Amino acid sequence: MRTLLFILATSSAFAQPITQAQRLRWAAFSSVGAASMAGGAFTSAIATAINNPPEYGPHWDGFGKRNALRLSGAATSSLMEAELGALWGENPRYRRATAASAKGRAWHAVKTAFLSYDRNGNAMPAYARFIAVPASNVIANSWRPDSQRTVGQTTGRISLGFLSRIAANSFAEFWPDLRRKLRKR
Repeated sequence: MRTLLFILATSSAFAQPITQAQRLRWAAFSSVGAASMAGGAFTSAIATAINNPPEYGPHWDGFGKRNALRLSGAATSSLMEAELGALWGENPRYRRATAASAKGRAWHAVKTAFLSYDRNGNAMPAYARFIAVPASNVIANSWRPDSQRTVGQTTGRISLGFLSRIAANSFAEFWPDLRRKLRKR
């Protein structure tokens, strides 16, 4: 098992520095991939149920507006992260853990929300993410409803941006194993 995890973590996807085409593919997948769209539908449904923001109303039209709002923010953040990271060679893609324990893998999913990898595959602070998540949320205030343009709302969205990254990393870490187990049944 440990050998398999090591092979996955050092697959050919990480053997070479990330290309520009791969950066754009990552940004697109991070914005409109299955996990992002499922998470967006879930959070938009909750926001619709509690009618936040109230300008959109608690109905299907409001759900659509909330999902589009989330998607625009996610796309802005992902594209900013991919392109800013190119300046100093950050690879924004998630790399599965080499730890064998579930606890070690879960910790890896959390810490890599704040880490990235350089051109040589070494862990480094995710500088592009530290810039992109806050900046994209401030930029998004230009198209958000008035109730979501406050400092508190913006700060909350920045925190949720990093929590979303932890959730996406956890999904990428554990879903392949879960899917394999479900197929065996």
